[in-house]
Amino acid sequence: MKQKLCVFNITRESFLSLAVTPADTHLMRLRGRLGRMKLKSDEGIWLLPSRGIHTIGMLFAIDLIYLDESNRVLDVVEHLGTCRISPLRMKCASVLELPTRTIYSSRTQVGDELLICSPEEMVSYEGKGRNSSVATVELPRSALFIVDGNL
Repeated sequence: MKQKLCVFNITRESFLSLAVTPADTHLMRLRGRLGRMKLKSDEGIWLLPSRGIHTIGMLFAIDLIYLDESNRVLDVVEHLGTCRISPLRMKCASVLELPTRTIYSSRTQVGDELLICSPEEMVSYEGKGRNSSVATVELPRSALFIVDGNL
């Protein structure tokens, strides 16, 4: 089983997910979330490479975030319903599939820079803040459980 990754919006200083699974093989991208009844509130899938997706056979709506090679947001699609085909973005390198309202609650917008890494890397991450020279990321309590292996 693949390690779960954290997704942090550096620009907005907000978490999008603490449990994203990379889908970097053809079989994993093909399967995606088919057969699942719903996404848990903090999980998702990172399809790479990908320029767009479909929700044919899915039983729930999702939010999509299109990313370039530097994990900068190229486009967002909120609440893509079932049996739909998302727009194709030719400059896109990967797509994040997340539970609905993730984009809204994290305030993610086109142009934002995302950090996608392991929980261990997230704990030690220090990024540049907009209003200070260095801002340390404060993890929610649930992220610390993932690092300790208790989740």
